[in-house]
Amino acid sequence: MRHAYEIFGKLDTPGGSEEAWKYVESDLSFDFDLVDTPGDPLPEGRFLRALTADAGRATLVDGHTVFASGSRLTALSELDDSRQVEIHSLLPPDHDRFAAARTAFSTDGIEVEIPAGTVEEAPVVIDVQAVTPGASFPAISVRVGENAEGSVVVVYRSPAELDALTSPQVGLHVAQGGRLRYLAIQNFGFATTAVIHQRAQVGRDASLRVGEVGLGGRLGRLDLGVLLEGDGGSVEVVGLSFGEHDQILDYRMTITHRGRSTSSDVYLKGAVEDRARSIFTGLLKIEKQAARSSAFETNRNLVLSEHAKAHSVPNLEILCDDVVCGHGSSVGPLDEDQIYYLLSRGLSRARAERLLVKGFFSEVVDRLPVQGPAQQVLDEVFGRFVEAQAEGRLG
Repeated sequence: MRHAYEIFGKLDTPGGSEEAWKYVESDLSFDFDLVDTPGDPLPEGRFLRALTADAGRATLVDGHTVFASGSRLTALSELDDSRQVEIHSLLPPDHDRFAAARTAFSTDGIEVEIPAGTVEEAPVVIDVQAVTPGASFPAISVRVGENAEGSVVVVYRSPAELDALTSPQVGLHVAQGGRLRYLAIQNFGFATTAVIHQRAQVGRDASLRVGEVGLGGRLGRLDLGVLLEGDGGSVEVVGLSFGEHDQILDYRMTITHRGRSTSSDVYLKGAVEDRARSIFTGLLKIEKQAARSSAFETNRNLVLSEHAKAHSVPNLEILCDDVVCGHGSSVGPLDEDQIYYLLSRGLSRARAERLLVKGFFSEVVDRLPVQGPAQQVLDEVFGRFVEAQAEGRLG
């Protein structure tokens, strides 16, 4: 922690001129004053209510574990020192100033352990809240043992007007033959800044399915890295985002194929309206020894208002010639030909636009790895579009 604090003091706050923060046109000055005492938890929201069955629940408030129930869950403060150090060392402190601050200041979090050979049908549910002005750095660690199977749902949230910085760290480790379904719903209030670092390691013949839903935050940033280390490992990343008003939703993603015959499939859709901005920068990296691997990356974006912006930068780095790879992206408004067709069938323009937006997102919602809150996610996205349409905020 002392070493990380020294690095934190030396690092500058990131700026838009840095490659890792390119296209983030925002004031990047942050308050790193740590919240010492957690505030009162928020009432249960619509996404959590949709998860009627679970294999355990935990609530983290302002970086502190205030509730944990279930044999699969352990507060980080209850783990031995060596395990705590391992979890807090997931990212090197010089990765960025947020990683340094987390290692220096983070005090608590939760670990989910699914032992070898165990199959959990119901998900473990983790409610991560920021409720107090200041900074919080919660940590989540998920470990799936050999030939085990389980699912985890994380819901991030804060009050609508809370001006706070939160930087969660999520580590996912899937051992040989393991299977993990992971869904994160980022629904922080529009005044909260969230910088999430998420790392995953996938072992031999293991599979990881990741769902990412981005709805909230003044700045909502996801820094996701996946290492397909073992032969035959696979990962699927499916996600959606919807930005409005002055939101910035920023996705940075690197998937590294190290094992032979590994596979990855990234499929993300997003929409922005008003003056919102979205950024996607994805890198699929195939290392020299990763023969017979396959990797695909798709990012589709709707720009629903004149002053909204979407940036999409998919990349491939291929160091092996015995692979199958592809990527694609698109940025643009709703298709006028499709609207014209629906108008010709008797629909009003407003109804035609609603039908296209709902269809655009329905495909990816149907692919989320945990379906419990899927309908609530679609309702939230569709409701935001309908409200903007009714208020004349489009165009």
